[in-house]
Amino acid sequence: MLKFYFNGSPNPTKVALYLEEAGLPFEPVKIDTRKGEQFTPDYLKVNPNGKVPAIDDNGTIVFDSNAILLYLAEKTGKFLPAASVRGETLSWLMFIATGVGPYSGQAVHFKHFAPKDQNHDYAHNRYQYETDRHYRILDAHLNGRDTMVGDDYSIVDMALWGWARMLPFKLGDDAFARYPNVKRLVDEISGRPAAARAIALKDKFTFKAEMDDEARANMFKHMTTKVA
Repeated sequence: MLKFYFNGSPNPTKVALYLEEAGLPFEPVKIDTRKGEQFTPDYLKVNPNGKVPAIDDNGTIVFDSNAILLYLAEKTGKFLPAASVRGETLSWLMFIATGVGPYSGQAVHFKHFAPKDQNHDYAHNRYQYETDRHYRILDAHLNGRDTMVGDDYSIVDMALWGWARMLPFKLGDDAFARYPNVKRLVDEISGRPAAARAIALKDKFTFKAEMDDEARANMFKHMTTKVA
Protein backbone atom coordinates (compact mmCIF):
# COMPACT_ATOMS: atom_id res chain seq x y z
CA MET A 1 0.00 0.00 0.00
CA LEU A 2 1.39 3.37 -1.03
CA LYS A 3 1.83 5.72 1.94
CA PHE A 4 1.02 9.37 1.26
CA TYR A 5 2.43 11.87 3.75
CA PHE A 6 0.36 15.04 3.52
CA ASN A 7 -1.45 18.01 4.95
CA GLY A 8 -4.02 20.33 3.37
CA SER A 9 -1.59 22.77 1.73
CA PRO A 10 -1.33 23.23 -2.06
CA ASN A 11 1.52 20.83 -2.85
CA PRO A 12 0.07 17.78 -1.07
CA THR A 13 -3.40 18.55 -2.43
CA LYS A 14 -2.27 18.26 -6.05
CA VAL A 15 -0.75 14.84 -5.29
CA ALA A 16 -4.00 13.85 -3.58
CA LEU A 17 -5.77 14.89 -6.78
CA TYR A 18 -3.58 12.57 -8.84
CA LEU A 19 -4.10 9.64 -6.48
CA GLU A 20 -7.86 10.15 -6.62
CA GLU A 21 -7.95 10.64 -10.40
CA ALA A 22 -5.82 7.55 -11.04
CA GLY A 23 -7.76 5.44 -8.57
CA LEU A 24 -4.62 4.38 -6.76
CA PRO A 25 -5.12 2.87 -3.30
CA PHE A 26 -3.14 4.72 -0.67
CA GLU A 27 -2.74 5.13 3.06
CA PRO A 28 -2.84 8.82 4.05
CA VAL A 29 -0.40 9.74 6.81
CA LYS A 30 -1.01 13.21 8.25
CA ILE A 31 1.96 15.44 8.93
CA ASP A 32 0.91 18.39 11.08
CA THR A 33 3.50 21.01 10.21
CA ARG A 34 2.17 23.48 12.79
CA LYS A 35 3.03 20.90 15.44
CA GLY A 36 6.46 20.25 13.92
CA GLU A 37 5.76 16.66 12.84
CA GLN A 38 7.76 17.27 9.67
CA PHE A 39 10.94 17.32 11.78
CA THR A 40 10.53 13.99 13.57
CA PRO A 41 13.41 11.55 12.95
CA ASP A 42 11.09 9.03 11.30
CA TYR A 43 9.72 11.56 8.83
CA LEU A 44 13.13 13.00 8.02
CA LYS A 45 14.08 9.50 6.85
CA VAL A 46 11.29 9.86 4.29
CA ASN A 47 11.98 13.48 3.34
CA PRO A 48 15.27 14.94 4.58
CA ASN A 49 13.94 18.37 3.57
CA GLY A 50 11.27 18.19 6.25
CA LYS A 51 8.37 19.20 4.03
CA VAL A 52 5.22 17.65 2.62
CA PRO A 53 4.25 15.83 0.51
CA ALA A 54 6.16 12.59 0.19
CA ILE A 55 5.23 9.04 -0.72
CA ASP A 56 6.57 5.62 0.17
CA ASP A 57 5.63 3.32 -2.68
CA ASN A 58 6.49 -0.09 -1.23
CA GLY A 59 9.98 1.04 -0.37
CA THR A 60 10.48 3.58 -3.15
CA ILE A 61 10.46 6.99 -1.52
CA VAL A 62 9.74 10.12 -3.55
CA PHE A 63 9.44 13.67 -2.22
CA ASP A 64 8.59 17.03 -3.83
CA SER A 65 5.11 17.22 -5.28
CA ASN A 66 6.10 17.60 -8.93
CA ALA A 67 8.56 14.71 -8.70
CA ILE A 68 5.78 12.58 -7.22
CA LEU A 69 3.37 13.51 -10.02
CA LEU A 70 5.94 12.61 -12.67
CA TYR A 71 6.93 9.39 -10.90
CA LEU A 72 3.33 8.19 -10.55
CA ALA A 73 2.39 9.18 -14.10
CA GLU A 74 5.39 7.36 -15.55
CA LYS A 75 4.72 4.30 -13.40
CA THR A 76 1.02 4.03 -14.19
CA GLY A 77 0.88 5.62 -17.65
CA LYS A 78 -2.08 7.67 -16.47
CA PHE A 79 -2.36 11.43 -17.07
CA LEU A 80 1.09 11.54 -18.69
CA PRO A 81 1.19 13.65 -21.86
CA ALA A 82 2.30 11.95 -25.06
CA ALA A 83 5.99 11.38 -25.76
CA SER A 84 5.72 13.82 -28.67
CA VAL A 85 5.27 16.69 -26.18
CA ARG A 86 7.79 15.44 -23.62
CA GLY A 87 9.87 18.60 -23.78
CA GLU A 88 6.84 20.81 -23.29
CA THR A 89 5.66 18.62 -20.42
CA LEU A 90 8.96 18.91 -18.57
CA SER A 91 9.26 22.63 -19.29
CA TRP A 92 5.86 23.56 -17.86
CA LEU A 93 6.13 21.11 -14.98
CA MET A 94 9.44 22.68 -13.96
CA PHE A 95 8.06 26.20 -14.54
CA ILE A 96 5.41 25.38 -11.94
CA ALA A 97 7.91 23.65 -9.64
CA THR A 98 10.60 26.34 -9.67
CA GLY A 99 8.52 29.46 -10.31
CA VAL A 100 4.82 29.26 -9.56
CA GLY A 101 5.15 27.29 -6.33
CA PRO A 102 8.05 29.12 -4.65
CA TYR A 103 6.90 32.61 -5.60
CA SER A 104 3.32 31.82 -4.60
CA GLY A 105 4.52 30.54 -1.24
CA GLN A 106 6.56 33.67 -0.60
CA ALA A 107 3.69 35.88 -1.72
CA VAL A 108 1.47 34.18 0.86
CA HIS A 109 4.13 34.49 3.55
CA PHE A 110 4.74 38.21 3.16
CA LYS A 111 1.05 38.99 2.63
CA HIS A 112 -0.28 37.03 5.60
CA PHE A 113 2.40 35.77 7.97
CA ALA A 114 5.42 38.10 8.06
CA PRO A 115 5.63 40.05 11.35
CA LYS A 116 3.51 43.17 11.12
CA ASP A 117 5.92 45.22 13.23
CA GLN A 118 8.59 45.11 10.53
CA ASN A 119 8.73 46.84 7.16
CA HIS A 120 8.40 44.18 4.46
CA ASP A 121 7.22 46.46 1.63
CA TYR A 122 10.11 45.56 -0.68
CA ALA A 123 9.76 41.79 -0.20
CA HIS A 124 5.96 41.93 -0.36
CA ASN A 125 5.99 43.88 -3.62
CA ARG A 126 8.67 41.66 -5.16
CA TYR A 127 6.75 38.44 -4.54
CA GLN A 128 3.41 39.91 -5.51
CA TYR A 129 4.99 41.13 -8.75
CA GLU A 130 6.67 37.82 -9.55
CA THR A 131 3.58 35.79 -8.72
CA ASP A 132 1.49 38.01 -10.98
CA ARG A 133 4.13 37.74 -13.72
CA HIS A 134 4.05 33.95 -13.60
CA TYR A 135 0.27 33.85 -13.79
CA ARG A 136 0.20 36.25 -16.71
CA ILE A 137 2.51 33.87 -18.56
CA LEU A 138 0.22 30.96 -17.70
CA ASP A 139 -2.89 32.86 -18.72
CA ALA A 140 -1.37 33.76 -22.08
CA HIS A 141 -0.32 30.15 -22.63
CA LEU A 142 -3.84 28.89 -21.88
CA ASN A 143 -5.48 31.35 -24.26
CA GLY A 144 -7.19 29.18 -26.86
CA ARG A 145 -6.05 25.96 -25.17
CA ASP A 146 -8.09 23.53 -23.09
CA THR A 147 -5.12 22.16 -21.15
CA MET A 148 -1.54 23.10 -20.33
CA VAL A 149 0.15 20.49 -22.56
CA GLY A 150 -1.17 18.49 -25.49
CA ASP A 151 -4.87 17.82 -25.87
CA ASP A 152 -5.65 15.98 -22.65
CA TYR A 153 -5.90 16.70 -18.94
CA SER A 154 -2.57 15.76 -17.35
CA ILE A 155 -0.20 16.05 -14.41
CA VAL A 156 0.79 19.53 -15.61
CA ASP A 157 -2.78 20.75 -15.12
CA MET A 158 -2.89 19.09 -11.70
CA ALA A 159 0.40 20.70 -10.71
CA LEU A 160 -0.95 24.13 -11.63
CA TRP A 161 -4.33 23.57 -9.98
CA GLY A 162 -2.77 22.91 -6.59
CA TRP A 163 -1.54 26.49 -6.35
CA ALA A 164 -3.87 28.31 -8.75
CA ARG A 165 -7.04 27.43 -6.87
CA MET A 166 -5.64 29.56 -3.99
CA LEU A 167 -5.06 32.66 -6.11
CA PRO A 168 -7.25 35.06 -4.07
CA PHE A 169 -5.34 34.16 -0.89
CA LYS A 170 -2.09 35.08 -2.64
CA LEU A 171 -3.01 38.10 -4.73
CA GLY A 172 -6.30 39.42 -3.37
CA ASP A 173 -10.02 38.88 -3.86
CA ASP A 174 -10.00 40.14 -7.46
CA ALA A 175 -7.12 37.89 -8.57
CA PHE A 176 -9.13 35.47 -10.69
CA ALA A 177 -10.51 38.33 -12.77
CA ARG A 178 -6.97 39.07 -13.96
CA TYR A 179 -6.37 35.57 -15.31
CA PRO A 180 -9.59 34.34 -16.95
CA ASN A 181 -7.95 31.41 -18.74
CA VAL A 182 -6.33 30.17 -15.55
CA LYS A 183 -9.66 30.55 -13.76
CA ARG A 184 -11.43 28.51 -16.44
CA LEU A 185 -8.97 25.64 -15.99
CA VAL A 186 -9.16 25.83 -12.20
CA ASP A 187 -12.96 25.78 -12.30
CA GLU A 188 -13.01 22.79 -14.64
CA ILE A 189 -10.64 20.78 -12.47
CA SER A 190 -12.32 21.83 -9.22
CA GLY A 191 -15.61 20.55 -10.61
CA ARG A 192 -14.24 17.03 -10.98
CA PRO A 193 -15.28 14.51 -8.28
CA ALA A 194 -11.63 13.57 -7.69
CA ALA A 195 -10.81 17.20 -6.86
CA ALA A 196 -13.57 17.33 -4.26
CA ARG A 197 -12.20 14.16 -2.66
CA ALA A 198 -8.64 15.50 -2.73
CA ILE A 199 -9.65 18.73 -1.00
CA ALA A 200 -11.77 16.86 1.56
CA LEU A 201 -8.99 14.42 2.52
CA LYS A 202 -7.66 16.76 5.21
CA ASP A 203 -11.07 16.88 6.87
CA LYS A 204 -10.75 13.22 7.86
CA PHE A 205 -7.98 14.20 10.26
CA THR A 206 -7.44 16.80 12.96
CA PHE A 207 -4.76 19.40 12.20
CA LYS A 208 -3.68 22.23 14.46
CA ALA A 209 -5.63 25.30 13.37
CA GLU A 210 -4.02 28.02 15.47
CA MET A 211 -1.07 29.99 14.10
CA ASP A 212 0.32 30.55 17.59
CA ASP A 213 3.92 30.81 18.82
CA GLU A 214 4.42 27.04 18.57
CA ALA A 215 3.13 26.97 15.00
CA ARG A 216 5.24 29.95 13.92
CA ALA A 217 8.34 28.39 15.47
CA ASN A 218 7.73 25.18 13.49
CA MET A 219 6.64 26.80 10.24
CA PHE A 220 9.07 29.72 10.14
CA LYS A 221 12.32 28.65 11.77
CA HIS A 222 14.17 31.64 10.32
CA MET A 223 12.34 33.80 12.82
CA THR A 224 14.33 32.25 15.67
CA THR A 225 17.57 31.42 13.85
CA LYS A 226 19.80 34.15 12.41
CA VAL A 227 22.14 32.84 9.69
CA ALA A 228 23.61 36.05 8.26
